[in-house]
Amino acid sequence: MTENCDLPDALIAALRDARHVCILTGAGVSAESGVPTFREAQDGLWAEYNPQDLATPEAFVADPALIWRWYRWRRETVASVKPNPGHVAIATLAERVPQLTLITQNVDNLHQRAGSRDVIEYHGNIFEDRCFADGSLRAGDEQAAVPICTDCGSNLRPGVVWFGEAIPEHAMNQSGSAAVDCDVFLSIGTSSLVYPAAGLANLANQNGAIVAEINPNPTTHAANFDFAIAGNSGLVLPELVDCLAH
Repeated sequence: MTENCDLPDALIAALRDARHVCILTGAGVSAESGVPTFREAQDGLWAEYNPQDLATPEAFVADPALIWRWYRWRRETVASVKPNPGHVAIATLAERVPQLTLITQNVDNLHQRAGSRDVIEYHGNIFEDRCFADGSLRAGDEQAAVPICTDCGSNLRPGVVWFGEAIPEHAMNQSGSAAVDCDVFLSIGTSSLVYPAAGLANLANQNGAIVAEINPNPTTHAANFDFAIAGNSGLVLPELVDCLAH
């Protein structure tokens, strides 16, 4: 360890020398800002619902007004929180390395609010509206129980990826290319259980990248990575950025 830095010297050296850093973030990063993870019990009115039952195309077809009420409640919840030091540190790191690709499984826009640019949103963005018929981005009427696409008349839907739906092709292609090309891959605040995102770290590893996991509790993949750092991203990432500066 270098002076005043508790993180592995080899990881800091790899980041200093990196041509391209790729980062994957999961629900743990958002949870540190107060965003409830998707599988946590919901509060109040929504406690009786299983979130997975409300996040499918079939549920939307059956009762679009119900799904919109739930997603508007989720939007209000997410809008009330702020980016945490981990989000800010990632945006800062992007200024310290030649190239950084940020992939997130989160839909809450917190990375963008912290200053990150060109974020690859693996599961979409909860603040976007899309046409249910063709998936195109549309501006919806927030006052309508179910907003309508002004182009084709179909219902609009929240712009997130639901269970049973494919990851957007551009997100798959861009993230896969980044994992193959990067020198250092950081897997942060993710369980590494949800595929295909969970496979990106292995893809990076297979192509010669240094792979580090940053998570409060080691995942089942930790033994396969070069580094497994136990801790919250809001503490570890600012320290990592500070270590790079010294």
